[in-house]
Amino acid sequence: MKTAAVSTAPPVGDIRHDWTRDEVDALFALPFNDLLFKAHSLHRSHFDPNEVQVSTLLSIKTGACPEDCAYCPQSTRYDTGLEAEKLMQVEKVLEQARAARDAGSTRFCMGAAWRSPKPRDMPHVIAMVRGVRELGMETCMTLGMLTEEQAGQLAEAGLDYYNHNLDTSPEFYGDIITTRTYQDRLDTLEHVRRSGMKICSGGIVGMGEQQSDRAGMLQQLANLPQHPESVPINMLVRVEGTPLAEQDDLDPFEFVRTIAVARIMMPASHVRLSAGREDMNEQMHALCYFAGANSIFYGEKLLTTPNPRANTDMALFDRLGINAETRELEQPPRDPSPQFYDAAASNG
Repeated sequence: MKTAAVSTAPPVGDIRHDWTRDEVDALFALPFNDLLFKAHSLHRSHFDPNEVQVSTLLSIKTGACPEDCAYCPQSTRYDTGLEAEKLMQVEKVLEQARAARDAGSTRFCMGAAWRSPKPRDMPHVIAMVRGVRELGMETCMTLGMLTEEQAGQLAEAGLDYYNHNLDTSPEFYGDIITTRTYQDRLDTLEHVRRSGMKICSGGIVGMGEQQSDRAGMLQQLANLPQHPESVPINMLVRVEGTPLAEQDDLDPFEFVRTIAVARIMMPASHVRLSAGREDMNEQMHALCYFAGANSIFYGEKLLTTPNPRANTDMALFDRLGINAETRELEQPPRDPSPQFYDAAASNG
């Protein structure tokens, strides 16, 4: 079932970059129905409420990461039974991309378990980007921290999106990661934005943080000089052997609240349901779509953790009257955005 197109022109005064913590806390404190009504109303003003963008994520280099992210089974510091694998061959990656395209994905995301890519890695990942774009798909990569030069090389190759999550609030961050700083993450996002690529950046909830930390993470993202075009919200997937393996479940309504607040604060961004969907029932998925989630990862695995089977997602889409989003492939701008520099200067 195809619905009429909805204008995505942002209403005047809708996009803000000056959220205070008190304002964000107040959103989280709204009665659940009031919060969802506000989020859904904003969602309809920017997007077709019955379209969801579909992406596929592939691990192109698995394990042996030197970082100590407490949630991650790919860290060398934890015994999770994961076997490290070398960087995939370009043609193997393109085979997976073709299959994802044929299954309905419009964006192909490639992730490597690196602290940051080495110079010897760049020709290979650049070849992957070019090959996937030749298949008519949008491209996204997550390779760890980037220098300004590396961001420029990826942009020149045609990479559409770069993913680099903030993970949580600045206050809680040190409880989860000690091997890179919050500022390191912000610096990579700045290099990506200056290169002309689009940003995919969000975080993980259910790691033992407080609601105020979820508010703090969204405040950081929404107060960037330009909102991330894609905001993935991950539910912690507990993996035996990691420090968070015994973490208590997050209240499902709290997850939906986080989706709704993200939609309100970043109304023109795609808000993505990412890791953790395996443990979400159909009703929770439907509530998230109503609250403003309009992007998912599609397929049976997200890097190293399970994901709902593709046909399960499509069956639910059919029952809810949701269509997979389609779009023309755009060439990313090659020059840094003047608006970014202006906004960065005004924010000090």
